[in-house]
Amino acid sequence: MVLCEVLRQRGCAFIAPSHAECDLADPAAVSDFVLGCGASLVINAAAVSSLERCAEDPLTAHLVNAVSPAAMALACRHTGARFVHLSTDYVLDGRRPVQHGEGAKCRPCSVYAESKREGELQVAEALPSALIARVSWICGNPQRPGFLESVVTKARAGLPLAAVADKFSMPTSAEDIARVILSPQLESYQGVLHLCSAGEPVSWRQMALWALEEAAAAGVLSAVPPVEAQLLDRVPFFREPRPRHTAMSCARLLSLGVTMPTAEETVRRAVRRMLAAG
Repeated sequence: MVLCEVLRQRGCAFIAPSHAECDLADPAAVSDFVLGCGASLVINAAAVSSLERCAEDPLTAHLVNAVSPAAMALACRHTGARFVHLSTDYVLDGRRPVQHGEGAKCRPCSVYAESKREGELQVAEALPSALIARVSWICGNPQRPGFLESVVTKARAGLPLAAVADKFSMPTSAEDIARVILSPQLESYQGVLHLCSAGEPVSWRQMALWALEEAAAAGVLSAVPPVEAQLLDRVPFFREPRPRHTAMSCARLLSLGVTMPTAEETVRRAVRRMLAAG
């Protein structure tokens, strides 16, 4: 996990429990763990994030994405620990092509998004001082390859490429998420904060093109291959609805003195990180 890597680099003592040590589908066990761990800062970066998996098992999605985060928040209220909870842009109303601020309307359109929004509400009620950081299109974690890594891997194998061109958001690197939530500027921040790259919203296809350009510049591709433009509504393996326009504005984050790279810089750095990791 990139967060653990950053903590280790900073010389911080930390606990990163495994599923066996802290089952997020068991809120009582989660509460007991947080109450007994002695941490001054608790970060919840875990979730059931597959939309299709959440639809297939809504109870587990509700427990992991909503009830257990609330249990962590309540435990932190008792211990005095700072609590940081990661949420998602998918809770937002995705009907209008605008960049959403923290006060934007929420309109979850899937079981996943509903469970994450419920998690936000329950965490805020249990511990108003908690930081609820909404993130989007996480990339740059070679240990958990995502869309960008998949595109570059397929291109290197000579496979045909396609990416959605009519869904828009903001990529965010895992390294930036770790850096920001540990930054001193956010030590006392309370409530929802949008944590994403700066600049204009992008599509998955645009991200794919930037990633391939970076791979070609690094010499792992002889040229940038074509990327077919897909329509969101015609992707056959998306069985659950995805909101179309969930790009967030990081203006408030920037106003706090935290710097963020642009979407293009985020994508190119993620590819360089992937290639460096082999």
